[in-house]
Amino acid sequence: MRDIIFYFYGYIVFFYSMGLIISYMVLMWLAEIGILRSKRSHLNPYSKQLINNSPYTPGVSIIAPAYNEEKTIVDNVKSLLAQEYPIFEVIIVNDGSKDKTLELLIENFSLVEVPFAYVEYIHTKPYRRMLKSTAPEYSRLIVVDKENGGTKADAVNAGLNVSSYPYFINTDVDCILAKDAISQCIMPILESDDVIAVSGVMAVANGCKVEKGEITEFRPPHTPCALFQTVEYMRSFLIGKMGWSTINAMPNVSGGYGLFDKRVVIAAGGYSYDSFAEDMDMLIRMVGYCCDFKRKYRVVQIPATCCWTEVPPTLVQLYRQRVRWGRGLIQTFARHRHFLFNKKYRRLGLITLPYVFVFEFLAPFIEFVGFFIFLYQAFTGRVNWESALVIFLGLYTFCIVLSLVVVFYDYTIGGSYRKVGSYVWVVMAALLEPFLYHPLSVFFSIKGYFNFLINTRAAWGEMKRKGFSSKKEKERVYEQQWEGTL
Repeated sequence: MRDIIFYFYGYIVFFYSMGLIISYMVLMWLAEIGILRSKRSHLNPYSKQLINNSPYTPGVSIIAPAYNEEKTIVDNVKSLLAQEYPIFEVIIVNDGSKDKTLELLIENFSLVEVPFAYVEYIHTKPYRRMLKSTAPEYSRLIVVDKENGGTKADAVNAGLNVSSYPYFINTDVDCILAKDAISQCIMPILESDDVIAVSGVMAVANGCKVEKGEITEFRPPHTPCALFQTVEYMRSFLIGKMGWSTINAMPNVSGGYGLFDKRVVIAAGGYSYDSFAEDMDMLIRMVGYCCDFKRKYRVVQIPATCCWTEVPPTLVQLYRQRVRWGRGLIQTFARHRHFLFNKKYRRLGLITLPYVFVFEFLAPFIEFVGFFIFLYQAFTGRVNWESALVIFLGLYTFCIVLSLVVVFYDYTIGGSYRKVGSYVWVVMAALLEPFLYHPLSVFFSIKGYFNFLINTRAAWGEMKRKGFSSKKEKERVYEQQWEGTL
């Protein structure tokens, strides 16, 4: 009986692997179509001139929560204010910081308290006051002071309550935006009234040289943990999201950077304060709202690199982040299970979520169990090593080809790096990723699932992270990660 089970499981793994390979091949093909299409509507000097001079150019609010960011807050805000776009505002939400974040903002940007009729479109922790600058050069800056809400979602919702414009960008205060980030993301909206969200490519900033909130030299990270994530980010945005965008079936818009239609977000209830995957949760509810009211919608991924973010540089920090992501994924399916295979929710219900459920949610289970079954069969002499070697080499070769395609896409569209030599590090990481990084990702996801199932307490925890404010990249502490406890 045991042999029959193992035999049957072997066939499951084989067909599962074939399905995964075929799906990635389809996504690569769709991503290529999407990239070619985007070149036709690429932001060029004529488009920039139209955006800058047209009276119909929509305003955009940049919302960035800040919690205990005293070491880098001044440079980061100046970086956000450097956008080359005619109509925008920067809303910094001081989420009950316990350090000198608010004091530094007041001192460096000449802020004063102003009267404001705060309307709570979305419920948040109590609002305290609004501050604006008396200096003309900082007239676009708004600082909202509120009680700590425990999650980034609560702070973003407070920013939405005070925002003035119909579109907003959700980002982190320590992210570095390209100066044309808004212009790049507004193009799909100008071309179609149906667009409710736009995702720009996020690149890894670890290793880059940063001065006063601006990247002066684009370099890949040389530490293994950050380098593996560089490959992962490229693959996620340029293959996964770019492919899904081509058929209007995006699974999520990253919480680190994305442009949204504020009216749809508020109508859908805003960000869920208790979600561990607020980016995916928000997009599902936005699409659900559009489908419920039979409204046309599009969610677009553009291939332009709009944002650079610092990823966890150590395994401990990566563990915390990925456990939270794993917990968020299972929580999302538990909360939105009625979307699965529901034709009412169009491609999201019939294609995207079933795919994510089978090839992302179930993948860690299948790999985890498969690994121990393989070990058992190896020790009992039941493995056909020649066949196993052929299968392994086939899967490994496909992984490498996939990574090389991603690197090619990134280089040809002028993405993360400016020098060809920089991509050598990325290729080296791609060669080692299946052996070193991927098994850890599987384990972290399983731990996240386990934490959700046993209802482990979660906290707004503390996590050490390297900042950009000094040449030696001294460690600073930030407490802006909704994470599972160790």
